[in-house]
Amino acid sequence: MPICIDKDLPAKEILERENVFCMDYERAHTQQIRPLEIVILNLMPTKQDTELHLLRSLSNTPLQINITFLQTESYRPTHVAESHMEKFYMFFSEIKSRRFDGMIITGAPLEQMEFEEVAYWPELCEIMEWSKTHVTSTLHICWGAQAGLYYHHGVPKIYLDKKLSGVYKHYPLHKKTPLIRGFDDIFYVPHSRYTASDANFIWNNNHLITVGASDEAGPYLIMNATGSQIFVTGHPEYDVMTLDYEYKRDIGKGLEIDVPQHYYVDDDPAKGPIKSWRCHANMMYTNWLNYYVYQITPYDLEEDLCLEACMI
Repeated sequence: MPICIDKDLPAKEILERENVFCMDYERAHTQQIRPLEIVILNLMPTKQDTELHLLRSLSNTPLQINITFLQTESYRPTHVAESHMEKFYMFFSEIKSRRFDGMIITGAPLEQMEFEEVAYWPELCEIMEWSKTHVTSTLHICWGAQAGLYYHHGVPKIYLDKKLSGVYKHYPLHKKTPLIRGFDDIFYVPHSRYTASDANFIWNNNHLITVGASDEAGPYLIMNATGSQIFVTGHPEYDVMTLDYEYKRDIGKGLEIDVPQHYYVDDDPAKGPIKSWRCHANMMYTNWLNYYVYQITPYDLEEDLCLEACMI
């Protein structure tokens, strides 16, 4: 089944060229089906690239999905046309009365700032608090995972000696957990960050379960007991060329940066990257949507919200 997005969203044309089944809202409304409502808080400066990466990942599922893109009101992006944001994005104040089946909070290039120094931190905290009562399951990615672990569970951020960049070997833990159902004994994930959530706090927190980890990159897939909060410390949604772009961008800025590990053929940028993570990335997103959203969420979202209001 397709992802349902605005027919004018630039990513739609690219996805259709890649033979990804997309459906615009007009056609979707003619079908007698209850699609999943997914809201994506896109905090990345490269909005359109992130839209494309996430929509690719969400398309590999038999479920029909309606996508709502969300932006912050307390900080306006500067790397994307204002017309794009006005047409395709909503503000939290416009959707806060609604309930969603799932939510994705993306990363952001803010790792070297303390959380409280981020311009939109109070708004993000409000959104994360709202997600506990208005979203069935929230997926936090990279910096979004660090922010979520800090806000919800008090896990501090630590600064790494140098940037962690590359595609790293990971191992599934708690193999019967549905989030990693079907994973091989070894799988690969891209990481790109200067900081990490403190692994000791994660391992020792009785409210958190680590179901995937790496010897080099640390805890990767972390969740609470119900799966209503899932934290992904890497970037499984990355396109095959994203790390290459980031590496060349940093080199162009004159930064002392290492070649991304285990990414290029023979670790040689001139030979190009090896795509080694997409199958498990797609499986992770499919498992999340199926087992932690579709199988749990109520059929009538608004009715469920009304029941909650009556119980308060």
